[in-house]
Amino acid sequence: MTENPHNRTADQSASQRLCLDPNGGLPRLLEIMVRLRDPKTGCPWDIEQDFRSIAPYTIEEAHEVADAIERRNWPELEGELGDLLLQVVYHTQMGAESGLFDFASVTRAIADKMINRHPHVFGSDSRDKSAAEQTRDWEKVKASERAAKGDGKARVLDGVALGLPPLTRAVKLQKRAARVGFDWPETADVLDKLTEECGELAEANKAGKPIDMAEEFGDILFVMANLARHLGIDPDAALRGANSKFVRRFQSIEDELAKRGKTPETSNLAEMDALWDQAKMREKTLRA
Repeated sequence: MTENPHNRTADQSASQRLCLDPNGGLPRLLEIMVRLRDPKTGCPWDIEQDFRSIAPYTIEEAHEVADAIERRNWPELEGELGDLLLQVVYHTQMGAESGLFDFASVTRAIADKMINRHPHVFGSDSRDKSAAEQTRDWEKVKASERAAKGDGKARVLDGVALGLPPLTRAVKLQKRAARVGFDWPETADVLDKLTEECGELAEANKAGKPIDMAEEFGDILFVMANLARHLGIDPDAALRGANSKFVRRFQSIEDELAKRGKTPETSNLAEMDALWDQAKMREKTLRA
């Protein structure tokens, strides 16, 4: 049975109206992605993409969301959240084309998960629990979900995604191990371990062994992530803050040098270090 050309034209007209409707909401965005991926009339670049090729963009957009939040740039955050939502729509459209899943099934699955993981809100469990107790309950539910998905031989560290930023993954691995008692009891123990690892890096450096140096450096970063966990610090956020501080202070150096008719290239370390200290003191004075 051949398709009625009048029906096809009507469908195309309805699609176009929805895509151009500024008040079309989420259905509009979903339809735009369908059109972009259409094998006959879509965008050649979008048609060529697959899950693997889009994944780096998804990660990049998530980082840009975090960056806008760090800078408290709320208008920019709105746009970045839209970019991140587009990534979800992109993956779900490719899933629908492959018969794997679609946007409806993805939203249904996450809604069901939230209901299941919040029995104190949507069920009969008591809400009279601390945030820490509720976190423990959350982790128990997640563990049971992982066990149900596996072969009954779930390991403690299963499910900690390989694609996470390394510092974030290190903290998650350590949290999992800590839940079964594999953890230092005191922060001082972590600091002692850090001193030990720094000594081992110094030895590897003295011996001139690049492979050993890289391994020991990794151990130091892993211990630093553990130290952050013990101190209640998000290591990724702390490093983002340090990066921002470095940029801010170095730009202050550039500004001061410009007043002197200089650039970093025509200055020297002693002068720039002195300007760095001045910028540091200004920030401390403003915080006081």
